Amino acid sequence: MRIISLVPSITELLYYLGLNNETVGITKFCVHPENWYHTKPRVGGTKNVNIGTVKALHPTLIIASKEENIKEQVSELSLFSEILITDVSNFDNALQMIATIGTLTGKTQLAGSLISRIQQQFENNGPYEPLTAAYLIWKSPWMTVGGDTFICSMMEKSGFKNVMDQQTRYPQITLQELGEMQPQYVLLSSEPYPFKEEDVSTVQEQLPNSKVMLVNGEMFSWYGSRMLDAARYLRELRNTIKD
Repeated sequence: MRIISLVPSITELLYYLGLNNETVGITKFCVHPENWYHTKPRVGGTKNVNIGTVKALHPTLIIASKEENIKEQVSELSLFSEILITDVSNFDNALQMIATIGTLTGKTQLAGSLISRIQQQFENNGPYEPLTAAYLIWKSPWMTVGGDTFICSMMEKSGFKNVMDQQTRYPQITLQELGEMQPQYVLLSSEPYPFKEEDVSTVQEQLPNSKVMLVNGEMFSWYGSRMLDAARYLRELRNTIKD
């Protein structure tokens, strides 16, 4: 088996499953694990895959994402390799994806163990007092997350009620519109836009009745083995808020 991953969070999952020799290519955004980032051949970005580089690596399985990768590029790749197109939009989808990859790669037992550990870790969290929140992923324009996203599902797992949960995907919004919704918290993600302290000040000025804070975007948006770390991170985040 020769695997190419076009999804950063799934690359980390392949590492967890012990598929070092089998994984022959990753994207430039697959920064975890660090040793793979520095040693594995890179096939471009998630949105601009180098088809020739992929073909030269002779993959037998390419793992892509409906959300992160370009449909036309995935179609072209399917002409010379088996393709698994993942579609993760909530917590349960993520666990199903882990099981599917475990089956395809002969790592069923290890994948099943990982799923059980993730479920157990999240069962240790909460119950939490529900807090209304908005989660921003971009500015110029400001963008947030709708109710059909994995991020929204992870917000719910940590006791945050997404004020945009009636919207879909990643809607644009103004700070004035957000202020009218009066979220108790505004979470500024570290990715894809790397929000900084100065952004906290900007948003806080416009939403004086909300608590604005920076959060680790990987813990809210990376599905796969990172969900083990996410359970602990989200628990600590909520404990900090309660204090």
